[in-house]
Amino acid sequence: MESFSLILAIVVVTALAFDFTNGFHDTANAMATTISTGAMRPKAAVAMSAVLNLVGAFLSVEVANTISKGLVDEAGIRPEVIFAALVGAILWNLLTWLVGLPSSSSHALMGGLIGATIASAGVGAVHGDVLVTKVLIPAIAAPLVAGLAAMLATRLTFSLGRKADGKASEKGYRAGQIASAGLVSLAHGTNDAQKTMGVITLALVAGGAVAPDSDPPLWVILSAGVAIALGTYLGGWRIIRTMGKGLTDLRPQQGFAAQTSAATVILASSHLGFSLSTTHSVSGAVMGAGLGRKGGVVRWSTATRMFVAWGLTLPAAALVGALAEYVTGFGDWGTAVVAAFLVASSAAIWKISRREVVDHTNVNDTAADEEPAGVVTTAMAAVTPPPAGTTADVPPIPAQATAERTPSTTTTV
Repeated sequence: MESFSLILAIVVVTALAFDFTNGFHDTANAMATTISTGAMRPKAAVAMSAVLNLVGAFLSVEVANTISKGLVDEAGIRPEVIFAALVGAILWNLLTWLVGLPSSSSHALMGGLIGATIASAGVGAVHGDVLVTKVLIPAIAAPLVAGLAAMLATRLTFSLGRKADGKASEKGYRAGQIASAGLVSLAHGTNDAQKTMGVITLALVAGGAVAPDSDPPLWVILSAGVAIALGTYLGGWRIIRTMGKGLTDLRPQQGFAAQTSAATVILASSHLGFSLSTTHSVSGAVMGAGLGRKGGVVRWSTATRMFVAWGLTLPAAALVGALAEYVTGFGDWGTAVVAAFLVASSAAIWKISRREVVDHTNVNDTAADEEPAGVVTTAMAAVTPPPAGTTADVPPIPAQATAERTPSTTTTV
């Protein structure tokens, strides 16, 4: 058994806390579309996702090795640096969860680690080539690839099912959604749980508890899998609402296409060791599925806020991680101050979230058309012709937009 110092034990506990927030922050990636289309009840959906996340954690360690051996120089890292990195990642996860934005837990972790490492050992301690090839390029490519695949898959499913009985077809696709959601959950466990494994392994190396270039010990794999599964079971209901209802209107066919496309991209990246954001992949797939249906639209106001959050994730987490590392440099009391700040901030965010509770009982209460559709959405809905003999595929146009387009019939006497 590895020998533990107090700071190393603090880092491991903090890393598992991050893994827990990762679980409830990213539950929406697997289950938002399944819940929003009614394919599964909310609590059953998150329970299934939790179990499969735990299973997925045992399938591979390639992503864990990318983080523990590739992103930063192990020789220049102290356990305090990793603790500071985790502080930045956890706070960003909680802030974006509070406002219901699906941002990347993976990039929050990467950003915190990069910022804390630079503050401790300088820019040279970060391996720029790994950052570009295995983090930044996948961050851009993943939503584009998943979105294009989901759009094509959606068009194919509607085309093939054009002559099928509508109710029977939707029932079959709901069953397919359950299977594809399980695949996304499994893929999430193989990718995101490994990131915490990599961070803990890096801390163990930095603290001298395991040899350099070691794979994650079994207890690390098990604890990371359990932590992300517990977080997943709690359900990130705020983000599930945004992903399932805020981006676009989804039918079972679209949900199936989106989840299958995203799972394929995530599993492929895990096999190659890319530290991919499951949030980017699933969000891109959901938008692609929305555009793939005739008459389907994407709420670009929500998407724009999400894109801004994506762009801020790395630098924001890096800044907090660097500041936390600076404070921990003052010694044990500095580490205690950072720990107290993390606990107090987390408690404050949780208290604010209680002002408007979102849980499994009301996650689907927000109607998809409550958010103003905007000029682009209204225009696309107005000019897109419906399929022959039906108007089912055309989303309702907001009353305000209809009133603006309809001439008044009132005459003045």
